[in-house]
Amino acid sequence: MKLSRESSEIYVPDGADVSSTLGRVSHIAVSAHQDDIEIMAFHGILACFGIPDKHFMGVVVTDGAGSPRDGIYASYTDEQMRAVRRMEQKKAAFVGEYSAMAFLDHPSSAVKDPGNAGPKEDLKALLSATRPAVVYTHNLADKHDTHVAVALRTIAALRELPREQRPAKVLGCEVWRDLDWMVDRDKVVMRLDGHENLAMALVCIFDSQIAGGKRYDVATMGRRRANATYLESHSVDTAEMANFAMDLTPLVVDDSLSPTEYVQDYIRRFAGDVGARLAKLSAP
Repeated sequence: MKLSRESSEIYVPDGADVSSTLGRVSHIAVSAHQDDIEIMAFHGILACFGIPDKHFMGVVVTDGAGSPRDGIYASYTDEQMRAVRRMEQKKAAFVGEYSAMAFLDHPSSAVKDPGNAGPKEDLKALLSATRPAVVYTHNLADKHDTHVAVALRTIAALRELPREQRPAKVLGCEVWRDLDWMVDRDKVVMRLDGHENLAMALVCIFDSQIAGGKRYDVATMGRRRANATYLESHSVDTAEMANFAMDLTPLVVDDSLSPTEYVQDYIRRFAGDVGARLAKLSAP
């Protein structure tokens, strides 16, 4: 496996050979930053945890140098933050029993530059080597530029694979914008019942982010509980925790679909749903 940056790394928690490890991957999450995977793709981690024939892999595209910092991390340089965040991600990979964890180590500026082919080519190489059945990445309505850029590079990489190598399912997940706004028929509901201790442990590993000023641990678990309760207004809860996802699979089935138009269709359906309810309930 040849990746474009010398500082990139593929970490295998159980010490197995990299080639054989990549070949066994069934679920893969492609994220912008360290800790995004544990926030958005716990569904994939849970699907593989303790299951002999299913194997989860994480991919972090950026180097993590630009993260906000406070507390004991306030005076850390960008290089020190890169090292801390990579180590935290390795700890999460070990605790979550990931088959592998890839660090592509691109600057955020490179990922956001459509003319820089490096991130896409690295993702293409990894996706070709792993051929997962399910891919998790960021949703196209996320409000973080780097997250949206990673989703677009992931889609572009998948579109360059032969059709027989493309995954059966591609899901755009919640981080910097939840997907509660989507009409219910459009939501992919990912139930996260069970192993709540693992879910909390994985997010809490990222001390540089939590102690550094962002309570991702509390917010992540709160969002999952809220999703489960507020999904249905006229029935009891059917899940304890849930994440929502946007189905991006059509974008890697039909290469002619525009990602911009595709996500705008979700927004138009939401606007139509709101408008129809107001029209129905308004006085004549």
